[in-house]
Amino acid sequence: MQITNKYYRASVSMVYMMTNNEVMNQIIAFYRDMNGMLTFVGSYPTHGRGTGTKEVSTATANDGVDPLTSQGALTLSRDGRFLLAVNAGSHSISSFIITESGTPVLVDVKPSGGAQPNSVDVFGTLVYVSNVGNAANNFSSNITGFHIDDSGRITPIPRSTHSLSTFNAQPAQVLFTPDGSKILVSELTSSHLSVFDVNKNGTITGPIVNDSYGQGPLGAYFLSSGILLVTEAVSNALSSYSFSNDGILHVISGSVPNGYKTACWVVPTKDERFAFITNTLSGTISTYRIDPNGALSVVRHITSTPPGTPSGLPMDVGVSKDGRHFYTLNGNQGTVSVFNIQNDGSLARLQVASWTNFPYFGSQGLAVL
Repeated sequence: MQITNKYYRASVSMVYMMTNNEVMNQIIAFYRDMNGMLTFVGSYPTHGRGTGTKEVSTATANDGVDPLTSQGALTLSRDGRFLLAVNAGSHSISSFIITESGTPVLVDVKPSGGAQPNSVDVFGTLVYVSNVGNAANNFSSNITGFHIDDSGRITPIPRSTHSLSTFNAQPAQVLFTPDGSKILVSELTSSHLSVFDVNKNGTITGPIVNDSYGQGPLGAYFLSSGILLVTEAVSNALSSYSFSNDGILHVISGSVPNGYKTACWVVPTKDERFAFITNTLSGTISTYRIDPNGALSVVRHITSTPPGTPSGLPMDVGVSKDGRHFYTLNGNQGTVSVFNIQNDGSLARLQVASWTNFPYFGSQGLAVL
């Protein structure tokens, strides 16, 4: 079977999640129908290990929820051809090619360039991963670069490893700017937003260190306009920034709270008029309105799982390409909540999809194709 065709595209719609299992990390694939509903397809080993319920550091509560403390643990390439996963327990990253049927086929596993990788992003042929470090190396944190070829194989880029604002600044997300010219890293423990310039050979220079407006920056998202949204897990809020070419961030709306705990993940609607934020420990999702200038205001909230059922703690997020559906991974259940997105940015719950009959802690990572 030929799966390395350069113009290869899946002909179906899918949702992928990651188990982060400490014995063998797995990708779980769901088929997504026209109405957004999910059906379990299969599980696909990464040939690496996750952390299970073990947290990547002592910086966050050891409660088995959100063990990697990151957005982007599982990431699709922008063209939907490749799926990249972090294996924090075995210090590696795995690359998959997405077949026409939507199933992921493992292509490559490579050391991540550090200890406990927790976030990965891809832009064109460039891949960058953030490494938390571990107690043995005093949590020496970094980001490291790779090239990805047409078949999905990944090759480390020499001299691409770069430390963050401090040697032990715990990264929460590594994220390319919309044009791929820079990389932003949110640093949970230092409350910095570090910006790196991407060089022509794939190496980076920097960082330019910006102070986060609020405490505990975690999830980040660049709008097509270049405006940056950042969640704050400690301040329980969302901030927006404009981004200048010199890598300096300018606050537009600083730490807009929503009244719930641990604002961790963020994704906008396709028209970028609204953003959805998961408040993990509160079990809720907040909708924020985004004005054209980037100013933020809170619109409404909804629980991730139906009232009267076991409360799901929402983490990773995704929006379907047609803009009609929103998905979130419930980290304390290993389930995915499915919502229809209304015109006014509100969410209507459709389904809580599961692939196994028993709830479990430790899963992390969600990607929507």
